[in-house]
Amino acid sequence: MKKKALVATLAGLCMVVGATGCAGVRTGEMVHDENTVYEWRMVHEEYTNDMQDVYCKEFAELLHEKSDGRINLQIYQVGQIGNALQGCEILQNGGVEFAMISPGNTGTVVPENQLFSLHFLFPQDMDKTQKVLKESVALNEMLAEKYLEKNIMPLSFWTEGAMQWTANKPLTSPEDFEGLKFRTMQSPMILAAYEAYGANPTPMSYTEVYSGLQLNMIEGQENPISAIHTSKFHEVQDYLIEANSNLYITATCVNPDFFNSLPEDIQQIILDTAEEMIPRSFEIQEEINGAALGKIQAESDIEVIQLTDEQRAAFEEKAIAGYEVYEQVVGPEGKEILDTLRAEIEAIEAIEAE
Repeated sequence: MKKKALVATLAGLCMVVGATGCAGVRTGEMVHDENTVYEWRMVHEEYTNDMQDVYCKEFAELLHEKSDGRINLQIYQVGQIGNALQGCEILQNGGVEFAMISPGNTGTVVPENQLFSLHFLFPQDMDKTQKVLKESVALNEMLAEKYLEKNIMPLSFWTEGAMQWTANKPLTSPEDFEGLKFRTMQSPMILAAYEAYGANPTPMSYTEVYSGLQLNMIEGQENPISAIHTSKFHEVQDYLIEANSNLYITATCVNPDFFNSLPEDIQQIILDTAEEMIPRSFEIQEEINGAALGKIQAESDIEVIQLTDEQRAAFEEKAIAGYEVYEQVVGPEGKEILDTLRAEIEAIEAIEAE
């Protein structure tokens, strides 16, 4: 199913959800005509020139262009209107019209989205991953409906890149993780995966990771390459392992009540813009992560290791523990979403292999 059809389905679902009385932006009484100029706001979870910031600015420019200058979207980085955790709530309550929302910040709101925390779920090939994120019924209909139940309408899911590991020793087998104090996020699925590898997973505030590595309170961590460079983790680690263990997924979201209040032509501009930004989002992450890796290697003596298919398979076998925890957390409906997604991924992998 094409992305536009999927988003149209979301718009229909949004109307149903909105009719049941969700709180949100109240713009239904606004007079709309061909001369109406729209002033909207969008929050994201990162800082100036970080990946979400680059994406949001291009999203705003494209909206402005497609609307012949009638849509002006003001971008606010994290901290300007609430922190990363508050961005979701601000969108739900109608404080802003658009927001970038990552699963790590919304796991308690939409627990089903924690499937993005599962290790080795998505294809290693980014072109295949792009196809999955664009066409998946599991994500763009089934999971999106869970968002809509919480007064959030996803326009698209996209990735900021794969998660990579850093440590002071090579990590090429689960045995290498034995007893390792490894910083992770709080997700039960992530904790379960690293426990299965034999590590001692250690949740820690992101702002404390550099000093934690420096003082040996933790011995390794995971992040996209761009974040590793920005936070200078390469200064206090000897090895960077390109594990591609899972993807850092984020979602471009709109308040559904606000969206419902708009004329059809303006709604279509939003949908078309979100769709057009999907391939561009992959270009942005490739450009930023590629440049970051080059800077890391230029600024340090860190050794870069790429896992072989055989090495990755050993981790994949252990990582199933995270899937079991996910199913326990989300119940039958969440399991159905995951099962559908895994079948879609398998089908895309099979087609591409022919």
